Amino acid sequence: MSGLTPKATGAGDVSVFKTNHKFPAGIWVLGFVSLLMDVSSEMIHSLLPLFLVTTMGASALMIGLIEGMAEATALIVKVFSGVLSDWFGRRKGLALIGYGLGAATKPLFAIAPGLGVVLTARLLDRVGKGIRGAPRDALVADIAPPELRGAAFGLRQSLDTVGAFAGPLLAVGLMLLWSNDFQAVFWVAVIPGAMAVALLAFGVKEPPRQPGAVRQNPIRRDNLARLPAAYWQVVGIGAVFTLARFSEAFLVLRAQQSGIPLATVPLVMVAMNLVYALSAYPFGKLSDRVSHRSLLMGGLAVLILADLILASSAHWAVVLAGVAVWGVHMGMTQGLLAVMVADTAPADLRGTAYGFFNLVSGIALLVASLVAGLLWDGLGAPATFLSGALFSAAALALLFRSGGNLTCSRGA
Repeated sequence: MSGLTPKATGAGDVSVFKTNHKFPAGIWVLGFVSLLMDVSSEMIHSLLPLFLVTTMGASALMIGLIEGMAEATALIVKVFSGVLSDWFGRRKGLALIGYGLGAATKPLFAIAPGLGVVLTARLLDRVGKGIRGAPRDALVADIAPPELRGAAFGLRQSLDTVGAFAGPLLAVGLMLLWSNDFQAVFWVAVIPGAMAVALLAFGVKEPPRQPGAVRQNPIRRDNLARLPAAYWQVVGIGAVFTLARFSEAFLVLRAQQSGIPLATVPLVMVAMNLVYALSAYPFGKLSDRVSHRSLLMGGLAVLILADLILASSAHWAVVLAGVAVWGVHMGMTQGLLAVMVADTAPADLRGTAYGFFNLVSGIALLVASLVAGLLWDGLGAPATFLSGALFSAAALALLFRSGGNLTCSRGA
């Protein structure tokens, strides 16, 4: 392994924090860094579709374009940050730059006079996410013992998702308190973002480089040839997954159609992320013991059910049920895909592997969000969710045809 060595013990060596849990302390700290940044981001993102529609007069297609470009940018940037983290054999510095950029963009949303500034802020925010994503995931894989890798990713994802439902919940409370003042809520979001950067800077110490480790270009042809067929199959399945699961901004727009007060619409994201947070860790632990293929197929079946529920009615109770089922799907699949990348890629190429995985997923997400926006404007919300169900069925068929070929090597 070039640069980084996984550690099963010695929690004090990876963080200034102490813990009695079986996970190294660095896993917990990275989880709380994600939690704080997600509080900051989701306070803004849960309100942004409503802000664009009600204040700036944006269409569903424009929202799909903004969200697709933003998320695709994040995923594509992960290629370069992942490669760099493998090249230098260091992860934390890049993660710190990414979290710092994400925190620095938050004030732009509060002062935005038009769509141009909002788009710029959203893209820069996602560039920050892209810079930090692959190095952080590789750092989790480096720190976590191989036999606990699925549970470690599940734990980090659960803590991340606690922030993802706490942020919208705080946004709803402040919107009610401040009479739908979007900009005031956006200013408050600056605080947890700054706290996340400080916690990462002082709370995590990554494992040291191996003495005498040779630094080499991870995207040389001979290095890329070391990525096995099983890894590229995971990349393909992840892309089809992304086509099936377009931006969650459309869940917010569906909730707006239910007729509930504007300030309470972000509660749908609270519900989704609460279910997501509660399910991510148990399913992460389960992924250490059961077939990844079977768990992915179950997650796709759940996504099909969520799409069908959301397509059936705009009544608030139906939307809430569909969003909750959507959250179960997220808990079943998102950490699992990260584990599958770690399990199928060589340890010294993990950053690069996450980068290419997210490049392909980023392109798929841009396409998915644009198609969703076009369908929403042209045919309405039911057609959007029905198309998601069809893509999910296609992904399910791909997994079914993969049979026993989808294998992951433990302890890679």
